[in-house]
Amino acid sequence: MSWFDPILDRVRGRPPIVSVVPLRGVIGSVGPMRRGLTVESLAPLLEAAFRPRSVTAVALVVNSPGGSPAQSELIAGRIRDLAAETEKPVVAFVEDVAASGGYWLACAADEIRVTSTSIVGSIGVISAGFGFQDALSRLGVERRVHTAGSRKALLDPFRPENPDDVAHLKAIQGELHARFIDWVRERRGDRLKPDEDPELLEGKFWTGPRGVALGLADGEGELRRTLRERYGARTRFRTLSRRPGLMRRFGLAQAGATALGAGTADGEGLFGGFAESLISAVEERALWSRFGL
Repeated sequence: MSWFDPILDRVRGRPPIVSVVPLRGVIGSVGPMRRGLTVESLAPLLEAAFRPRSVTAVALVVNSPGGSPAQSELIAGRIRDLAAETEKPVVAFVEDVAASGGYWLACAADEIRVTSTSIVGSIGVISAGFGFQDALSRLGVERRVHTAGSRKALLDPFRPENPDDVAHLKAIQGELHARFIDWVRERRGDRLKPDEDPELLEGKFWTGPRGVALGLADGEGELRRTLRERYGARTRFRTLSRRPGLMRRFGLAQAGATALGAGTADGEGLFGGFAESLISAVEERALWSRFGL
């Protein structure tokens, strides 16, 4: 697509078409019965959004509290590759929240729009867990762990916290945080205003209007109204959605049967499927609750 194509479309009477890609939910794999945002699951959607010559622009609808740094980087990279190959502009519209990895995805757009009640930012890395070192002894349970490698049981929640383990974790978090900062600076450039808040890149988050003032977003705006003002009242929107194929639906049916008690060869059944789904749901809920959602 060249810059001249939208002009030709108008001359020929064709309405502008905008592909709308929803990026809603936790980023990464969140459990057997729940689908997070991954580059594998989004790749077909992104191809379908960018490739048609009739498409004028691509809109990303972002509503995510974050998740996997690796998947955030892979998804954002795929968006940028397709935008460069097809020469189509990309605009991100933030719904409730674009925080942490969610903001990483929003930065894949050329422009970020928010609402007055959106939450943006949280440019940092977090790792949370619990310590159960006293729980087993109170229950009269002996835990047996055997490893090859002196640090293989790093950050074991059933042992007292080791300062060396924590230092190792913080070093990894520091590397990931630095990569996140580099990406935000690469995408937002001179629009960022760190003088307005020295902790701009240190994990804090803000409402949409404050995010605009800090350069994290470009302005307020709702998707249809904003893009019709830009491309014309006749602009049409193609909303794409992820749908599991036949094999995936079959796999979900199998997972459901296991969760209901069908069992597996290694002894997993009702408890195993329920426990894994419950843990995934709690972890996902914790991500959203950090932002009051």
